[in-house]
Amino acid sequence: MRRVPSEPRGETDRIAELQREVGQLKDAVASHAVVDQAIGVIVGLGRMTPDGGWTVLREVSQHTNIKLRNVAELILLWGRSGRMPDEIRAELEDAVDRHGPTQIPGAPPLERHPPE
Repeated sequence: MRRVPSEPRGETDRIAELQREVGQLKDAVASHAVVDQAIGVIVGLGRMTPDGGWTVLREVSQHTNIKLRNVAELILLWGRSGRMPDEIRAELEDAVDRHGPTQIPGAPPLERHPPE
């Protein structure tokens, strides 16, 4: 019977560690893409800068106590379906009103929501 050489324990542990790290990096890249796309939606609809879009997304996450990636996913879903939870919609509208929109030169004046 032929014996198959086994890897030393340290190498096996290192391989497992690297596999976990690769998984975490893949998750981070996917999360980053979702966040960037949501910022793009906010920028387009809110007529603001990307920095403003990031600020809006971050504030909605903080004010609703929902993870940033999850808020970003809800915004992308809203872009496709037109549906969004009322709490997120209200916070998004408030944040856009606080941080934007940026007036485009030559565009007609924007209507702003009166404070409640």
